[in-house]
Amino acid sequence: MRELDLIIEAFEQAHANETECVLATVVHVEGSSYRKAGARMLVDEYGQMTGAISGGCLEGDALRKALHALHKNENKLVTYDTSDENDAIIGAQLGCNGVIQVLFEPIDFGKELNPIAILKQIASSKSKLVIASLFNLDKSKPQLGTQLVFDEQGLKIGSLEHEQLIDKLKQDAALVFNQQHDHFGEYMIELEAQHAFLEFYNPPPTIVLVGAGNDAQILAQMADQLGWNVVVTDGRPTHANAQRFVSSCQIVVSKPEHVLKNIQLSERTVFVLISHNYLYDLAILKLLLPLSEIPYIGLLGPRKKFNRMLDDLSTEGIIPTEDQLARVFAPIGLNLGAETPAEIGLSILSEIQMVLSGGSGIALRDKQGPIHDKANMNFKVTTL
Repeated sequence: MRELDLIIEAFEQAHANETECVLATVVHVEGSSYRKAGARMLVDEYGQMTGAISGGCLEGDALRKALHALHKNENKLVTYDTSDENDAIIGAQLGCNGVIQVLFEPIDFGKELNPIAILKQIASSKSKLVIASLFNLDKSKPQLGTQLVFDEQGLKIGSLEHEQLIDKLKQDAALVFNQQHDHFGEYMIELEAQHAFLEFYNPPPTIVLVGAGNDAQILAQMADQLGWNVVVTDGRPTHANAQRFVSSCQIVVSKPEHVLKNIQLSERTVFVLISHNYLYDLAILKLLLPLSEIPYIGLLGPRKKFNRMLDDLSTEGIIPTEDQLARVFAPIGLNLGAETPAEIGLSILSEIQMVLSGGSGIALRDKQGPIHDKANMNFKVTTL
C-alpha cells in the first residue's frame, strides 16, 4: 500500500477514536536528504507515527515538534540542517548535508478541507494534479499550509483571499504539468514573501498481468506493496479469481479479444504478458501494439519467442513500427541475475519503474552528479 494511503488510513482510525494528530510535510530541501520534498508523516497525540520524512534521523525531534504544534494548535515550519555534524538533535547523522524545511499542520476534524481531507481527494484521483503547500521561511509569519489543488483545467480544490496570488499559482501549476516536476515559488506581496511548494502528483501506475499463474501471484503481491493498481486477466476462472490474489486486485476473466473492454487505459498503464500461452499472449500483443499511450509491454520468455510472434504477425500483414517496437520489452526485465519467481518479479518491476520514471537502470555509483535532480529546487521569485 502507498505511504499516502497508509497515512489516510491512520488518520481515519485517529478520527474514529477522537485522537488528535498532526501532518508533517517536507516542503523544501536544499542540498541532499534521504527524502525529497513531498515526503509526509502523520503523528498522533500519543506519538504514533505513520509515514516518514527522513531515513530515521529526523523523526525523533519531529515527534516533539509535532506535539508542540498540536499544543499550540497552529501550523509550524521547522528547519533541519543535516550538514551540521555537531547537531545532537538529529542524532543518526546520515551525512546527507542538506537543509530540510518541514511543515507541521494540526488537523482540525471539523474543517471540511483540512490537509488530510485534501489528500484523500487526491489519493482517489486517477488524474495528474498539483498540490500547493504554502509556507513562509520567516517563521514569525503565518504558515498557511496545504491549501490548494490544481488540475490541468485550473483550480480544483481550495481557495485564497488573494486572487492575484491564486492566478500566479495557477500559472506556475501549468508549468508543473508541462514539465512534470515540482516547483518552488517565492511570491513578493507588498514587500512580504510568501513561499509555495507546488508538488506534481502522478497517480500510481496500473500493472495488467496477462496470465494468472503462480508467478503472477507473486508479481501481484509485489506490485501491491509498491502501491500500484493491479489487474489480473486470464481466460481461466480456475486461475483468475479473488481467492488466489490480493484483495486489491481487479480480476478479469476474459478471452483475449475482450480484455481491453474491462480495463481503463492511460499513459500509466503497463502490461506484463505472462500467460505461458503463446496464442493468448500473441492475441494481446496484437491489440496493444497500436495503442501509443501504453508505455510498456513486457513479454516473458526468450527472445526467440518474440521473434516468432513478429513472424506470425507479419503473415497477417502486421509490421510493427519502430515506435511500437520500442515499447515492447522482450525478454522482460532488467539483468539482475534473477532465478526465483520473486527475483524475476523484482527484475520486471524494476524495469517498469525505470521506464515510467525515465531512469537509466545503472548503478547509482556509476551515475555522474547527485542522486536526485537539484535543478528545480531553487525558489523562483515573483513580484505580484
